Amino acid sequence: MTSIRFGTDGWRGVIAEDFTFANARVVAQVIARYVVRCEDASKGVIIGYDHRFASDGIATASAEVVSASGTPVFLTDKPCPTPAVSLLVRQRGAAGGLMITASHNPYQWNGIKYKASYGSSALPSIVAQIEKDLDVLQKVCVPPLPPRRNLIQPLEPRAPYLDTLEKLVDWQRLRKAKFRFVSDVMHGSATGLLLELFRRNGIACDEIRGTRDPRFGGVHPEPIEPHIEALRQAVLAGKFDAGLCADGDGDRIGAIDRDGTFVNPHQIFALLVWHLAGTRNLPGDIAKTFSVTKLIDKLAAKFGRTLHETPIGFKYICELMLEQNILIGGEESGGIGTNLYIPERDATVSALFLAELMAWHGKSLGELLAVLTAEFGEYHYGRVDLDLKPGQKEKAIAHLSGVKLTRILDLPVVRREDMDGIKLYLSEVGWVMVRASGTENLLRVYCETSKSETTQRVLQAVTGIVQNL
Repeated sequence: MTSIRFGTDGWRGVIAEDFTFANARVVAQVIARYVVRCEDASKGVIIGYDHRFASDGIATASAEVVSASGTPVFLTDKPCPTPAVSLLVRQRGAAGGLMITASHNPYQWNGIKYKASYGSSALPSIVAQIEKDLDVLQKVCVPPLPPRRNLIQPLEPRAPYLDTLEKLVDWQRLRKAKFRFVSDVMHGSATGLLLELFRRNGIACDEIRGTRDPRFGGVHPEPIEPHIEALRQAVLAGKFDAGLCADGDGDRIGAIDRDGTFVNPHQIFALLVWHLAGTRNLPGDIAKTFSVTKLIDKLAAKFGRTLHETPIGFKYICELMLEQNILIGGEESGGIGTNLYIPERDATVSALFLAELMAWHGKSLGELLAVLTAEFGEYHYGRVDLDLKPGQKEKAIAHLSGVKLTRILDLPVVRREDMDGIKLYLSEVGWVMVRASGTENLLRVYCETSKSETTQRVLQAVTGIVQNL
């Protein structure tokens, strides 16, 4: 049996290699043990699944394992986005939830996310307990108990989810703006959701890549360039005012402006901070992960909000949202949450707030970003993912952490931070950061500077350093 380890958000593996029915049953058994020991198991566990290969079968197998512990199981009767499971856990007062998905990973992957009773990612303390049991179960053969199928009930996930989301925005303002949108769900499990919300409220909207395809059309289901090219073409061809994109399990957002320009997750997060903390003047602090744009720092200062910075992974944002009044929190990958909803990422919720922002000002996403640039300056972000040989990731982080590295190209290294990976600040220009992925065998190189060409030069330089170690 391949060793099972939880990453940034749950456990993921390559299908038929380490992600197998046998391993999935082990993970479900360990989560069931946690629920029985630490939650009120009588409240039941909700299990949902996405469009990936065998997700429905794994969901059924997981339901049988959880039911064997005497815990009631509510198994969704159709694919749904991850945040729908989180919301249902919260609304129904369930003991927890399992989502069968590998989120934005390539189609060869699948996984299991555990959603705790508060309706979001398991906190680090919960993950530590689950992994402790995993270590035991992977060393000792524990005979499985027979499933108790009478404890498994079907659950329709879409209606309560859509009804909740519909209450979040000002539909009258949106209708008056008369904007036209196109939704891209990348063949994932958020299919039809934004389309239905817009259409039932009189907003013009079309959808692309809405059919189930376990291979995601041969495209990586992450809503960033170049995977979002189909949405760009749809926006331009249909002369839409904006294109709004969700990843494979519907918790990360991407966007395209009416002129075909990609709006990256940092810009989306900045626009939503501006909208909720500024335009709507809602109370609460702001939280961001370690790799997010410094523009958020300036927006927090402008609106007089405390800014919290966390390691990478929405579970850290969630932890803050449970403890303090956090209006909005976000991460570099496009996962954004707000206290107007649940402490969870949701691409559809973020899309609704973006559309409301456009309607509020009567401007396109590009025009809104131009307003931010005029006040706060330019922020150009880039990321490179490197698939390295064993040991290279550790060498790279150690090398960049060393005091002997005093310059990147002609830019002096003036400060280092090591909250999660290693971040180097380059004079007054910006920063570059390297970090091992928590979900894939990759080293990520991130950079933000005031000029696009500088960002690309720094990314190339650091990539060269890493590859030559």
